[in-house]
Amino acid sequence: MHTMWKGTISFGLVNIPVKMHAATENKDVKLRQLHKECQSPIKYERTCPVCDREIENDEIVKAYEYAKNKFVVLDDEELENLKKEQADKAVEIVDFVKLEEIDPIYFEKSYFLSPSEGGGKAYSLLRSALEDTGKIGIAKMIIRSKEQLAVIRIYQNTLVVETIHFPDEVRNVQDVPNVPEEADTPKKELDTAKMLIDQLTTTFDPEKYKDEYRSALLDLIEEKKNQEEVTTAKDKPKPEKATNLMDALQASLDRTQENEQKKTKEKSKKKPEPKTKTSTQKKKTAK
Repeated sequence: MHTMWKGTISFGLVNIPVKMHAATENKDVKLRQLHKECQSPIKYERTCPVCDREIENDEIVKAYEYAKNKFVVLDDEELENLKKEQADKAVEIVDFVKLEEIDPIYFEKSYFLSPSEGGGKAYSLLRSALEDTGKIGIAKMIIRSKEQLAVIRIYQNTLVVETIHFPDEVRNVQDVPNVPEEADTPKKELDTAKMLIDQLTTTFDPEKYKDEYRSALLDLIEEKKNQEEVTTAKDKPKPEKATNLMDALQASLDRTQENEQKKTKEKSKKKPEPKTKTSTQKKKTAK
């Protein structure tokens, strides 16, 4: 399992060297976008609208937009120094609480923790202490250059870090539109709803639930592939390159001469022919 982060978890005077691994994975079926005409993948480029050209990675800087089109630019060294200041701090468990005291809206992403070399005994100590007390730890840590509030708890026999949102990251529920006020619900309707809930109540079994859309989509893709309903992207046409500078200059000169010859021929075709004199005009000229 890939190690995403290495550090130290501490509570009191106990330090636990640990490694962090992603506990979940996104299994969404990723679809590419193709050009309908030639079945080639669409390319997205980073361009500057002012300079009207594609921008390379080394030309890009990070900035914070504090007002419309007004920015504070932050260079890589400043950001790296800030990151090091926080990364050097051990992940300290500051509080212990009960899991049920935290509303699920705060939970974000899960990571498994494994002990680093020499950390097995302290790892087992924290695991046993959490299990016996029924508590979870609240800690702060840096993940991917961002400070995270986190929960440290047990999942089966493994310590898990569960990142949680800071309070100011959870939007005010009062801003949700069209939420009805509490109303008197007819007893008969309420009793029927409770009866339905009782009938559907069971023990949670995660294996029971499947992503039916993803399975159907994968089946459809496999079926079309087996029936050879497939396409291959065309190679990008490469422009013919002149072998050297003299060839390029000669080609340009030849093209220019050809264009001039065409223009001359077109002008000669358009020149009006001289009118022939009538017999009357000839007699007048003779007199």
